[in-house]
Amino acid sequence: MGYQLNFAPVWRDFDLLLSGLALGIGMALVSVLLVGNLIGLVAAFAMTSRNTALRRIAAVYVTTIRNLPIYFLMLVAFFVLPQQLGVRIDKVYAFAGTLSIYAGAYLTEVYRGALLALPKGLREAGLAIGLTESRTRIWIIIPVMVRNALPALSNNFISLFKDTSVAAAIAVPELTFYARQINNNTFRVIEVWSVCSLMYVAACYLIAAGLRYAERRLAIPH
Repeated sequence: MGYQLNFAPVWRDFDLLLSGLALGIGMALVSVLLVGNLIGLVAAFAMTSRNTALRRIAAVYVTTIRNLPIYFLMLVAFFVLPQQLGVRIDKVYAFAGTLSIYAGAYLTEVYRGALLALPKGLREAGLAIGLTESRTRIWIIIPVMVRNALPALSNNFISLFKDTSVAAAIAVPELTFYARQINNNTFRVIEVWSVCSLMYVAACYLIAAGLRYAERRLAIPH
């Protein structure tokens, strides 16, 4: 007897899939666009600093994190750190923290490249009009650098959003977790994972469209 498609069990729990997708997007927004971006900016300035110690610390951070799988880092954050520190870390916070540190390492390289591509006279221009070093960075260098880095930031955000599926391994209730749960309860393998795949594709498409719109709006006129 051939396999007959039946999407009814999936539609019955579709609200769970939607809530899982929303959590994944939320973790990506907080961990990548907020915390990860801040880490990336700070580390990028450290890597281009004249201070040798800062450059080495930032380089060790980027090299180490980029050469470790996010799955491994997540397990360390969820199982090893609580045991060593003697505290309990919520699974969502453990993954969000892991994703923030992981994203920061990749965004550091994005921002470092954008920083090195800036005209050398940009800093001098800020200082010449009376701005301090810190205000020159905040009001001139960072806005121009972020605009230049937007295409790479968009690609990294989509890639890191897809990494939220790894969180299912520690029972974070995101999309893949609920898809696996529904599959185990209903045995509708094709239906569950087909719907889950389409939801990921649709989410990534909408995120990409939004980011491309932001790129056009913030693009520097030539």
